[in-house]
Amino acid sequence: MGIMVSQDDKNTELNQRISADLRSRVQSSSPYNYDEDDSLDGSSKKTGRFAWVWIILIVLAILSLIAIVVV
Repeated sequence: MGIMVSQDDKNTELNQRISADLRSRVQSSSPYNYDEDDSLDGSSKKTGRFAWVWIILIVLAILSLIAIVVV
């Protein structure tokens, strides 16, 4: 047996307030603020701590390919 549930006025008022708050937050925070930074998400373009590890791995991979082709 099912129960019929109707929406209360409180729920619709709460939903309206939540949606209005979300709309105002979206309008106030635009991802296209180019004043501070060139990136869209505000993150800076820094090289990671382990970039040298990737460079060494790429060099080793290239040397391995050369060794396989030559030998």
